[in-house]
Amino acid sequence: MTKVFIIGQGYVGLTVAKFAAGKYQVIGFDNNEKLVDQLNAGISHIEGIDSKELLALRSGDSYKATSKGKDIQQCEIVVIAVPTPLKEDRTPDLRHIESACKTIAENAKGPLLIINESTSYPGTVRNLIMPLIGSLSNEKFEHLYAISPERVDPGRTDWDQSNTPRLYAGLTQEAADRTREFYSTFCDQLIEVSSPEVAEAAKLFENSFRQVNIALVNELAQISHALGISVRETLDAADTKPYGFMKFSPSAGVGGHCIPVDPSYLAYVAKGLGVPATFIERANLVNLEMPNYIVERVIKDNGGSIAGKKVQVIGVSYKPNIADTRETPAEIMIETLEKSGAKVTWHDPLVKNWKGSESAPLGGSDIAIVVTKHDLISEDAIKASAKYVFDTTGKISGVPGL
Repeated sequence: MTKVFIIGQGYVGLTVAKFAAGKYQVIGFDNNEKLVDQLNAGISHIEGIDSKELLALRSGDSYKATSKGKDIQQCEIVVIAVPTPLKEDRTPDLRHIESACKTIAENAKGPLLIINESTSYPGTVRNLIMPLIGSLSNEKFEHLYAISPERVDPGRTDWDQSNTPRLYAGLTQEAADRTREFYSTFCDQLIEVSSPEVAEAAKLFENSFRQVNIALVNELAQISHALGISVRETLDAADTKPYGFMKFSPSAGVGGHCIPVDPSYLAYVAKGLGVPATFIERANLVNLEMPNYIVERVIKDNGGSIAGKKVQVIGVSYKPNIADTRETPAEIMIETLEKSGAKVTWHDPLVKNWKGSESAPLGGSDIAIVVTKHDLISEDAIKASAKYVFDTTGKISGVPGL
């Protein structure tokens, strides 16, 4: 059975490993040895993969985790599925891709099909991954290079790796054909595009589209409040049009790895080409400022000051019913509340531990701000948790909010 080496065992890498295992013998590589031990014990660390499923894969010998780069020598296919965050100045941070290239270059003992699933700007496969592996390799092999951008939505059950359409492209037709052969064993619909750059740009634009439209409704939320009308009723009214409209909803901002990050990769490459990315940059700013706007609303509703008041942020994961806190707008909100003199706690039964503190019991505060509404927290419990409740989700009736 063909062996596949998947670099990165986070939300993307482990998800791909789950679907590929059985069709291939999968070796999941991660530098985190504690995580490797956990995975080999059949313990999953992400939503969407049950520990029982992982244990079954381990028992069937179709998956194992490793922190040893030399294990790549057993494999014919390598998938790069590593984080691509932003630096403090919000420019691309590609150190994890560079580390993956180093692992491949130092350990490969023959030609490989190398597929990048990590999100990055157009030209990453052609101008970074391929030349970097070539420059770091002691032995020169004719590797095949391709791209198939990840489409993983944590916590979602209706769309998964089998039924979500998957884009792909190779630097050569042979690379594209081999990539299609690999994914066709566990993906129902594959769409080949003309170049890796098209696939890379498409991935970035998917989430830039969402970022811009979320920012647009967040601006509408502010305008509607100033007009004294309901933004959600306004959006529902607009949504009655059967064509030319797609409904988005206001929120405390955007979170997760994709929407707050991917548009900045597109803006970065655009700037390098001398092309303005006006909408993207404005959308980033609007969504980053939403927590501050919400705190201003809360302060105004509470006599102009929240200094010394007990404020509880409810829900610190970035979306309902998962424990993922990556890029959560709750972080900026808590920082702003603390700068305003509030005594801040947070409550999230799914997260429990976050940024060195623990989830506090629900209630006992003067003010509660709902950032994320998990199904297991009832509306009545939230309303009873504080004298004043501000809801950013539109799920709590009869309280101030967006």
